Amino acid sequence: MSADHEGRAGVRQEPREGIEGPGGEAMVVLRGLVAGYARRTVLHGLTARVPRARTTAVVGPNGAGKSTLLSVLAGVVRPAAGSVERSSARRPGLVVQRSAVSDALPMTVREAVAMGRWAHRSPWRRLTWQDWAVVDARLADLGIADLAGRQLGALSGGQRRRALVAQGLAQEPDLLLLDEPAAGLDAAALQRIADALEAAVARGTTVVQATHDIAAARRAEHCLLLKDGRLVAEGPPERVLTPEALVRVWGLGVE
Repeated sequence: MSADHEGRAGVRQEPREGIEGPGGEAMVVLRGLVAGYARRTVLHGLTARVPRARTTAVVGPNGAGKSTLLSVLAGVVRPAAGSVERSSARRPGLVVQRSAVSDALPMTVREAVAMGRWAHRSPWRRLTWQDWAVVDARLADLGIADLAGRQLGALSGGQRRRALVAQGLAQEPDLLLLDEPAAGLDAAALQRIADALEAAVARGTTVVQATHDIAAARRAEHCLLLKDGRLVAEGPPERVLTPEALVRVWGLGVE
C-alpha cells in the first residue's frame, strides 16, 4: 500500500518538495499524529521530523509505539488525525521482524531478495539483468551470497533477518523502514547490517529503524525517543539519550 493518500478531515499524507526545518531538509514531517488499531489509540499527538539521507533511530521500550509509527510511515496504518508530510512520492521500503512468506513456500534466498525489485517491475514482469545485479550486490553486502540457492525456509533466524534486510535494500527506496533489524543477531551479522545501512545512507537513502537497543540508537544520527505512544525527546543521540531521559522512559539508569 502506498503511503501517499488523502485521509479523513485534518489528515494529510502527501509528498511535498523540500520540507525544510531545523537541521536541514526533512524526508518526513509529522504533525499532531494520532494513530492506532480499531478502537485502540497507540500514537498520541506525535510531532517530529525525519531528516533526509540520515539514519533515525526510533527508540523506546516495548509498547512505546515504535512499530506502529513505522507502519504509519509505510502507509500500512492510516492516521486517525494529524498529518504526515513526505518529500517524495516513492513507495517506502519496509523490513518487518519476520517475513509474511511461509516457510513451506518453495523460494530460494535469491528469489526472496528479488521480491524487492517488484516495486520497479511488478511481480508479473521479468526482471532485467540490472535488477539481478542489484539483487546479487545486496546479497553480497549482507554476507549471504553463498546462501543464494538455499530455501528461505531453511535459514536460521539470523540468516533470514539478513535476507529480509537485503530484500528491503534491493528495492532501492529513498525511505527504508526497519523494525528491530538487529534483534537476536551475533556481532558479525550486526556489523554486516550496520555497514549495509551505512552504505545505503551514503547513496542517499533515508533509514529509519525501530529499536529498544540503546547502543544501536546511539550509533544513529537522529533519535526519536518514545514512551506510551508519545514523543519524549528528539534530536541527536547525545542530546536525546541522556541519563535523565532514560530514567524517565525505562525507570533505570543506563550506562
